[in-house]
Amino acid sequence: MTASQYRSGVPDNWFVDPVQLGVPGVRRQAMPEDDNPLSWQTDALCSQTDPEAFFPEKGGSTRDAKRVCTSCDVRGECLEYALQNDERFGIWGGLSERERRKLKRQAS
Repeated sequence: MTASQYRSGVPDNWFVDPVQLGVPGVRRQAMPEDDNPLSWQTDALCSQTDPEAFFPEKGGSTRDAKRVCTSCDVRGECLEYALQNDERFGIWGGLSERERRKLKRQAS
């Protein structure tokens, strides 16, 4: 510890940018023109919940995951990513793989 740190009790580098930590909700205000195509994931509510809910076993319920998706600010970006990258597993943008396939067929 330096003398200034000892006096104040707070290290000089105490501040951590919440964007760097991935705190949900701060990316949109801080970096609306972000060049990273996956930056939307910082605001994804699923990143704060149990990932197993989004990748249920065959025949398992998708209800909990879809409930989280309904209030997620980046649901559209998530679904767009899944469709563009042909995600075959899990709940993305509130839709199951079967629902995404159906959506793609309807768009064709």
